Amino acid sequence: QVQLVESGGGLVQPGGSLRLSCATSRSIFRVLEMRWYRQAPGKQRELVASITRDGDTFYADAVKGRFTISRDNAKNTMALQMTSLKSDDTAVYYCMGYSSTLGGSWGQGTQVTVSS
Repeated sequence: QVQLVESGGGLVQPGGSLRLSCATSRSIFRVLEMRWYRQAPGKQRELVASITRDGDTFYADAVKGRFTISRDNAKNTMALQMTSLKSDDTAVYYCMGYSSTLGGSWGQGTQVTVSS
């Protein structure tokens, strides 16, 4: 297991921006596929974006063009830059690191609320 810590959540108005970060102290970070999930009240957890250790990215249709995932292997960190936020983006956001040998490790989650 890898301990992951998210930060950067908060309250933002519709149309605003927010940047989430996910960090670990372990250098194994560089071999992990990193993902952002979110879970809104009453809904299932869904994949938002992912980035492989080589930098290949994936985005859910709902966030494509608005969110950008990135990673810094030297600092063992990952980020999710969110722009043009909508009320539908309100959720708890979780980072997850995955490898075939370790399985998945989750952060504790950070709340994002988009409201005027």
